[in-house]
Amino acid sequence: MELLFEILAILQIAAGVYLLWQGIQWLTYVQRRLKTDPGFYAPRTAVLCPCRGMEAGLERNLVALCEFDHQNYEVFFILASEADPAHAVVQRVISSSQRVKAHVVIAGKPHNCSEKVNNLRVGVEQLPPEFEIIVFADSDGRPGKSWLQKLAAPLADSRIGATTTMRWFVPNQINLATALLAAWNAAVVTMLGGHNKNFCWGGGTAIRRALFEEIGMLDVWQYSFSDDYSLTAMIERNRRQIVFLPECLTLSYVQTDFAGLLEFTNRQVKITRVYRPQMWGMAFATHFLYCATVLLGLFVMLSLMAQSRPAFQVAFLFSLPMLLAAIRGAFRVIGAAEALPAARTQIMGQSWIYIILPAIVPFWYLTNFICSLAGRRLKWRGIEYEVISSEQTRVLTP
Repeated sequence: MELLFEILAILQIAAGVYLLWQGIQWLTYVQRRLKTDPGFYAPRTAVLCPCRGMEAGLERNLVALCEFDHQNYEVFFILASEADPAHAVVQRVISSSQRVKAHVVIAGKPHNCSEKVNNLRVGVEQLPPEFEIIVFADSDGRPGKSWLQKLAAPLADSRIGATTTMRWFVPNQINLATALLAAWNAAVVTMLGGHNKNFCWGGGTAIRRALFEEIGMLDVWQYSFSDDYSLTAMIERNRRQIVFLPECLTLSYVQTDFAGLLEFTNRQVKITRVYRPQMWGMAFATHFLYCATVLLGLFVMLSLMAQSRPAFQVAFLFSLPMLLAAIRGAFRVIGAAEALPAARTQIMGQSWIYIILPAIVPFWYLTNFICSLAGRRLKWRGIEYEVISSEQTRVLTP
């Protein structure tokens, strides 16, 4: 048993050192991007934000989309129905908007795709022809005023397929479920970087409209559950680059319980299994190795202590992977605090979430991976779906 643990520990430490090196590269990339001048490319831009239901801070989030330091844009809030509780909030935001034109679009119920994707399809279809850039945003994010300019400006380079960013969860009130969600999501942020394996995030992606139409996204979205993974696949198929912009990192204030945590994280992993099976497989193997090493190490260490045998070497090998995970978490905190100066104090004050909890987050990820093997049914904001494949979605809730 000790030999097996030592073998696993060596493998996990090697993996941890590699991931630590990736963390250093990520932080270096973030700091380099933060010093980059975004440029002056600012064609006519449409910001599309699908909405469904009420959530904490919704009105403030939507107002933030109308306050960008970007003169040449309009906002389109898209709902499935006027009966949606968010409709009244959207109307209030539109009527109070003074800096930018804001509109509401009613998309109707989805049939062979998710409601979010259907909202986006209808929103794009109804865009006037003068809009050259399409930007996708989520209703649970609260981007800064320079967010839109920084997200759109790099598209001056025609080699770029899309620019994207990621959310950074900040707990409104700290409980264990919310803290775990924030730490769980922080690990996703560092998957994006200065490489060619980036993927689009639906809460913050910009693309030229001409390219969006060229790759046939409206046809692809007709049967898709995931807006961003589908877009990623089509951009990759057309051999275009997806550029991650940490300077556009988006604050998302969150509060949840364990039921909400399980629903959200299971949904994300199930979607990844359908749309990015190789990514899912690699992540599954990585988290399984970590969890197996830690659990076996704990068992061996306690067994040696019970027998009054020396356990220092085992304790060292047992703790080193967790130490490496904590250091990676510290790199994430530093990068997020620099990218989000308005929330720097709050992020640093909650840094223990992103430094200590990564030691146990892999166990929650492993739970998600196991749950994702049980089927392809999932729930998003009260609607149940079956994601049969990346090209086929069944709406189960009437």
